[in-house]
Parts: sequence; structure tokens; C-alpha cells
Amino acid sequence: MSAPIEKRGGKCQLALGFRRPMLLCRSCMKFKMGILRLLFRAFTTGRRARGVAVRRRSEVIESRGPSATDPCDRQTIGIAVLEVTELRGRAWVIDGDTIDIGGTRIRLAGIDAPELDHPFGNRAKWTLVNLCRGQQVRAVLQVDLSHGRAVATCYLPDGRDLSAEMVRAGMAIDWPRFSGGKYSALEPAGIRRKLWRCDARQKGRMPRSLPD
Repeated sequence: MSAPIEKRGGKCQLALGFRRPMLLCRSCMKFKMGILRLLFRAFTTGRRARGVAVRRRSEVIESRGPSATDPCDRQTIGIAVLEVTELRGRAWVIDGDTIDIGGTRIRLAGIDAPELDHPFGNRAKWTLVNLCRGQQVRAVLQVDLSHGRAVATCYLPDGRDLSAEMVRAGMAIDWPRFSGGKYSALEPAGIRRKLWRCDARQKGRMPRSLPD
């Protein structure tokens, strides 16, 4: 979609299909960036991450005829919403299998870690905190969602898979339904007895709690 901005008599006007154009202040660029931020938030909340691409075009329109006035500057901004397939940045750890990158909540793919109020829940979280501390995490997003969160395979700069590292550390277990058994060989002996709530949840033996 596009929203033309016209400059007439020293004032900028944004035409949004209303009867009268909306008058903008001198710093119209700040207004436009505010619109873009709102669009970005609207398309990322509760859905898979999306981005906004902006293309700006300017042209000068000359008036002709007996009532000719000064040339009019016309600016058109095209806004496109794009699917994001990969995110990079510092990770804020929520719990043992959930992180946040740039405001996007991400569930680590293929594993299950204990909740914060379950045994070993805090230890799982701090294990993930230590893995992510000072690192730029790369999240390769999947199509699926988990309780409104994006699902991604997340990598550290040295190529290590965060899901694999959490299972290897004994702070999460493989979830074959979603991983295809990818991390099962990394599970330490007796880990499913230790994280019995996670194992029971996978087997449907206990009700699912709030976002896992």
C-alpha cells in the first residue's frame, strides 16, 4: 500500500483516503517512522515475526494553466510486509527453552525444559543464560507457533545448537514429536527420571501448564 505526502504552502499533508488530507508538522519524517513502528508491532505481536520494507519516491509536480502556482513536491511511500525467516541478536532468556530476540518470543525447537516453578526450572534457565551471555544468537524460524511464540532452531556464533546444548547439559529432554528424535542420543542416562514432569507432559500423563 502507499500513502502520498504532499507539500503545499510549506506544510506537509498525508492523504489516507479521508475527505481532507491530514496536516502534519514540520518533522513529518518522525510521523512516518511512527507509523512504521506501529505497523511493525502490529504484525509481530502474537504471530510469526514479520518485517516492514519501505520504498520512498519523490517527484515534483508543476502546475499549469491560468491558476498556476508554485511547483508541488509529492512523496510516495510504499510499505510491504515481509515474512522473516531468520533473526539475529542478543537473547533475553525467559526460561529453559524460551528466549526473546528484539521483542520476538522464541521457543527452542525440538526440546522440552522444566517450567520455572518445577524442579530444576531455575537451573535450566540459568544454564541457558550462561550459554547466551555476550553472544549473538541466530534463530532460524519455523512455520509452527507454540502458544503464540515463534519456534526456531537457535545457533551460537560457533555453530552450536542451543537445543542440543541444553539436552547435553541435562537441563532439557528431546521431544521426538517435534524433533524427529534429533536430540535423543544427547540425553544423559536417567535424565527422564530427573525431569519426570517433562517426560510425563510429552506422554500426556499430566495437563499442560501455561506456555511451556
